[in-house]
Amino acid sequence: MNSILFLILRRLRRPLILIIVCFSIAILGLSLMPGVDDNGQPWRLSIFEAFYLISYTATTIGFGEIPYAYSQAQRLWLTFSIYLTVIPWFYAIGKIITLLQDNALRQAITTERFARSVQNLKEPFYILCSYGESASVLAKTLDEKGMRVVVIESQQERLNELDLAETRSVIPHLCADAKLPENLIRAGVHHPFCSGVVTLTDNDEVNLAVAVAVKLMNPELPVLARAERDDIAANMASFGTDHIINPYTLFGEQLAMRVHAIGTYILHEWLTDVPGDTLPPPENPPRGRWVVCGYGRFGKSVVENLERENITTTIVEATPELTGCDHCIVGSGTEAHTLLEADITNAVGIVAGTDNDINNLSIVMTAYELNPKLFVVIRKNRRHNDTLFKQFNADITMQPTEIIAHECLAHMIAPLLAQFLTMVRTQSNSWANHLISELVAVVGETVPERWAISINESTTPAIVELLKNGISVSLHNLTQDPADRSKALNLVPLLLLRDNVPMLVPPIATGLRVGDQILFCGTADARSGLNISVNNSKALTYIVDGIEVPDSLVWRWVKGFLARK
Repeated sequence: MNSILFLILRRLRRPLILIIVCFSIAILGLSLMPGVDDNGQPWRLSIFEAFYLISYTATTIGFGEIPYAYSQAQRLWLTFSIYLTVIPWFYAIGKIITLLQDNALRQAITTERFARSVQNLKEPFYILCSYGESASVLAKTLDEKGMRVVVIESQQERLNELDLAETRSVIPHLCADAKLPENLIRAGVHHPFCSGVVTLTDNDEVNLAVAVAVKLMNPELPVLARAERDDIAANMASFGTDHIINPYTLFGEQLAMRVHAIGTYILHEWLTDVPGDTLPPPENPPRGRWVVCGYGRFGKSVVENLERENITTTIVEATPELTGCDHCIVGSGTEAHTLLEADITNAVGIVAGTDNDINNLSIVMTAYELNPKLFVVIRKNRRHNDTLFKQFNADITMQPTEIIAHECLAHMIAPLLAQFLTMVRTQSNSWANHLISELVAVVGETVPERWAISINESTTPAIVELLKNGISVSLHNLTQDPADRSKALNLVPLLLLRDNVPMLVPPIATGLRVGDQILFCGTADARSGLNISVNNSKALTYIVDGIEVPDSLVWRWVKGFLARK
């Protein structure tokens, strides 16, 4: 507010000074002009009367000669005052209209309104330091789950898309540079309900600047940042960035996972996708020799992970001197002779991994003509090209937007989910297949909800109350329906964290302790049922002992009376 007031006063300084000077001259002169009353006696207007008269004269309202008819001197001075005051008054009005159109003032007002709306938030929220493709998917998913977000974006056209988006709640947003600490403060870095900061721009330097600034201003605040360069990622890690996301590394790991552990891959995708969606059955990449077109960050990650699975690769690169490719075929891969030189006819798969969507489509179309049996992996860089890629229908379409969004959701929606997925990668493929079959039997084939609970007085008062009374509560009790304990809720406990020691898919008979953290997956109805159990001691007592505790005043008195008898 101080900056807005300062800006207004600075812009209106000249017209205000001019009005004050002109009014002062007119008022002083009018008070000195001699007049005559009804009795012919001389009289003069007081300063207040002169001010009153000049005020409605200068605003062109008009006036009457009261209380007495004016003398010629007074009329002459009023005529002079009209031109003296009306002209600067209109000048000031013009300046005010110009000020209302001033971009600096409008930005200051918008910034102040944004800061006030963030300060008024009374529920947990995340700060998104961009509204690009990944962040927009993330904002939409979080909004659908009832989680609040705040957006800082430097490009106004992206925020225009946010204004047109259909959201459940109003998303505060500001067109500003997220690297500036004052903008992060306005966005709520010090707000008590801020749950974390997410920076997913396509500029690693910007992401680094945001991550460093947040960790210096609020070291305890979780930060999720995108980093494609190893040196930037190392710099982020040195400042304590909690989660560093490289989409190309993640995709390379997922591709390798498809090769040697398809069940683990399905479990990973199933638990990180948007709840309610149905995943198509994934294709199993074949073993043999692959042709990789493009040896940038994406291509290097793919080659590294394929070779780790003992799959040989032939690299096609247009600028090997820039990418450091020592043994590759020079070319873009869009030409048939380049692919023939790479022996595409005897390859089992091709990866079109350049940073140009049209080139990637051209590569796979040319490759298909030479070898229709190829397993095709294609990289999609821009979300607005969805229609083109759907028409082609490749075996695997890699889009950094979706990979980044899914990885962020794994950390934001249920923090224990990321730890669970890390442990899953160390398990066998048969173990993953067995868990998938159990989950499908309980929650169905659609992507389930994921959530975590902590056993403490604030979030699970019913459990804590029973434990204090010496009544044991097990994981099995949390899977029972509070309306009918003979029925089971459609949920499965995936991870139990006790004393920072994780237990993967804990036995259902495991007893609970205060301080435990549990990761669940299940349906939305099951989540609501569990919420009743952990917050209502009557419902939980019924689940554990089968006893329906009277909750009305009369029934509690009757029960106490019978107990005394």
